[in-house]
Amino acid sequence: MTHQHFHNSVGSFTFDGLIEELVSYIRQKPDVRYHIVVGSDSRAEKEVCFVTAVGVHRIGNGGRYFWSRSLPEKCGTLQDRIFKETMRSIVFTQELRSALKDKLGEEFFWNNNLTVHLDVGENGPTRDLIDAVVGMVKGYGFEAAVKPYSFGAFVLADRHT
Repeated sequence: MTHQHFHNSVGSFTFDGLIEELVSYIRQKPDVRYHIVVGSDSRAEKEVCFVTAVGVHRIGNGGRYFWSRSLPEKCGTLQDRIFKETMRSIVFTQELRSALKDKLGEEFFWNNNLTVHLDVGENGPTRDLIDAVVGMVKGYGFEAAVKPYSFGAFVLADRHT
């Protein structure tokens, strides 16, 4: 995903530009607590575009988010889409964390302030997938959130699907 462009209300950014924007935002108020969320979403159509969003929340003081859309691709069942969304979020979170560690240091992540938001919930057709996708995220060493707490997927990314 590092080759894709990311967007927000200000403009379009490369992955490196996204990292610079996030780091700049965090360094503006270094004494504030931050939480970073990553989530992906897609729509059920013949060809599917996946949207991945990253949000940085200044706890108690707003935040910013960015999003990227994939090229259209064929995707089968709902289960296939959810697993692809989950893997897109995991891969991006790995790249994001690595790049931010280089700029902000390891200690920035000591408070478990990075969460992967999944587009699954107890109500609806995705309830049978919760254990599997949460297990995938945890297997890669990240915290997972599901609906109604996973706004990074079902709100931020969903706005751009």
